[in-house]
Amino acid sequence: MPATFNLSDYRSSILFAGGLVLAAGLAMSLDGGLRLLALSGATKVDYASEGLFTPAAPRALSDAERERAVVAWAYIEQNTRAETGWVDSVAGFPSTTLWDQGSYLLGLVAARQLGLVEDGDFDDRVRRMLDSFARLPLHDDKLPNKVYDTRTLAMVDYANRPAPEGVGWSALDIARMLTAFRVLERHMPQYGGEIRDVLSTWDLASMAQNGELYGAERADGETRLVQEGRMGYEQYAARAAAMWGLDVVQAISAERVLDWHTVSGVDVPVDLREHTAFQAITPTLSEPYLLQAFEFGLDSEALRLAGRVYAAQEQRYRSTGLLTAVSEDHIDRAPHFLYSSVFANGKAWNVVAEDGEAHTDLRTLSLKASIGWDALFDTAYSEALVTAVDPLADPERGWPAGIYEADGAVNDVYTLNTNAIVLEALHFTARGPLWNVR
Repeated sequence: MPATFNLSDYRSSILFAGGLVLAAGLAMSLDGGLRLLALSGATKVDYASEGLFTPAAPRALSDAERERAVVAWAYIEQNTRAETGWVDSVAGFPSTTLWDQGSYLLGLVAARQLGLVEDGDFDDRVRRMLDSFARLPLHDDKLPNKVYDTRTLAMVDYANRPAPEGVGWSALDIARMLTAFRVLERHMPQYGGEIRDVLSTWDLASMAQNGELYGAERADGETRLVQEGRMGYEQYAARAAAMWGLDVVQAISAERVLDWHTVSGVDVPVDLREHTAFQAITPTLSEPYLLQAFEFGLDSEALRLAGRVYAAQEQRYRSTGLLTAVSEDHIDRAPHFLYSSVFANGKAWNVVAEDGEAHTDLRTLSLKASIGWDALFDTAYSEALVTAVDPLADPERGWPAGIYEADGAVNDVYTLNTNAIVLEALHFTARGPLWNVR
């Protein structure tokens, strides 16, 4: 990758390749990893105490909130591919993952429920998407590949180069798509037959074995399985997999991997699977808790963990004066995708790339996390976060990813995930979790 980044080139394969490998840093080899975990102790969640925060009750959107939803929908309108009905993960670059198509479908349902999409347009979008899924080539004829060309549905690598045999599958990405399918079917049962026709060709059992989630990596002509998921993401994906009857009994609770670390005076949940032993990054950040809240509603465990993740970010602001809302995000310069965290790889407020390298100078105020935390907990601090990111709205392009902490510059990359999560957040404000039918 080049050492410098020209904004006019941000649609290049370099950016996309750096930005669509979420599962890679959250997977561990079968060789020794699970055996080591079995020898580790776990810290329990304190269910006797109340959570630090209570999710906000549904209410009518303000004019400003409705405008935020309109801006987010503009990204989807501008980046839908006529050939397939799929949406580009990064504006203008014709490639995607199942994680992002799941984001699209969830954002589409949210937009319909908010009255941004007419029924005819909604039906056309859903049917084009499902028709493409019916034609989708699968990795090893089992499960969807990690990356596809949004124009042709061809399996590709992260640089969008043809990869006829695929590069593997991601259990986390597939689980997000499974969530979207279940939410769609719950709201509109008329699509259930087509969804199940699609899934009848997927070998879902291959991604969940012995209670754990498994991804696949292809190298040197062979495919190997890896346990996939770290705390937060793992539980989110397991809840989705469980709705389709998969064996995820180990992964669905964080307790077996839970440890606590004091960050900015707050005890926050961290994954005890140390990155040095398991060769995978271990970020504690906002996104998986926000997704659980907006799509399913937080269970008692996730509510307690989410409250502490949020509280640490607020406390950092109280201590330093720096507005803090951290998540994984694309960035508009090398290395193009970073996990801004509360705690990662043994360090508080670490910012790590997929290879574990630290980039704390590139910490951003995440737009989706800012709007997301405000929708979830609706506090004075979350209102300050939204006030900071509101000026970034672009009615033509949607919402960019956020603001660099170091110099206040805009992280000027536009992505499907950011804009879809904004739609989900505003749906949560107006109607509660997407799983609820109101």
